[in-house]
Amino acid sequence: MNLHSFLDSCRERVESALEKWVPAQTIAPQKLHQAMRYSLLGGGKRVRPALVYATGAAVGVDAAQLDAAACAVELIHVYSLIHDDLPAMDNDDLRRGKPTCHKAFDEATAILAGDAMQALAFYLLVHDTALAADATQRLRMVAALAHAAGSRGMAGGQAMDLANENREISLAELEDMHIHKTGALIRASVQLGLLSAPQLPAQQAGDLDHYAKCVGLAFQIRDDILDVEGDTQTLGKTAGADQKLKKATYPALLGMTRAKAMAEDLYNQAMESLRNCDDQADSLRQLAHYIIMRDK
Repeated sequence: MNLHSFLDSCRERVESALEKWVPAQTIAPQKLHQAMRYSLLGGGKRVRPALVYATGAAVGVDAAQLDAAACAVELIHVYSLIHDDLPAMDNDDLRRGKPTCHKAFDEATAILAGDAMQALAFYLLVHDTALAADATQRLRMVAALAHAAGSRGMAGGQAMDLANENREISLAELEDMHIHKTGALIRASVQLGLLSAPQLPAQQAGDLDHYAKCVGLAFQIRDDILDVEGDTQTLGKTAGADQKLKKATYPALLGMTRAKAMAEDLYNQAMESLRNCDDQADSLRQLAHYIIMRDK
């Protein structure tokens, strides 16, 4: 399966599963459920769910057993986008080509929609009967996702990002910030795919975890590059927002040429991490290339 077909398949799978799990907007409280569905359905690249499915394929797990994990990482991701867009944080008006949640509804509803998505993510990992994992595996999944979403992961990274506005930081500080803000959830996507397998050799788990760390950082570098080189219509969000907020980015710190070279080096490291994997890992290889070459 080529990458285009694979990504389309992942989007269809996760969209169908999310449609089933997120309450209908006719169910009380209607406005909250409407806001959740508005933000969650019918948009986005779904890279994190794709990483779950690709990792599962690499270790021989059927896609039907990965839907809960794929939904869980996307729920956490979208909750973070809703909160990041709020006036108290990045104050963005556009997300995935349409008004942000707090613009389409209101700030209080947006906050609650994000809160509810976070809770639903963990509910799925515990309750989805299609997930062929015992209680111990499910607990490890919950722990991995909770760590990635919390102060030692995504939320902590966002706090660092806000604290670093209007100040010069080192490359090490920038990497640490994005290992938390962006990399943690991408790493968790691969971890959840791995944890869906009944048994996994330690060496393969270590290789795939290193792959996840590399593509997670490469993803953020590409995001920073697109904020400079991309346009609002293609990106589906406001181009130039990082510069406007005086955020620390790789192009700002390293220059565009060095930032692109760093992304390429991380891609090469990710490929090297898969050297012992067979062709079942080809979707992971293709995803790594997509991450550093995408235009949105």
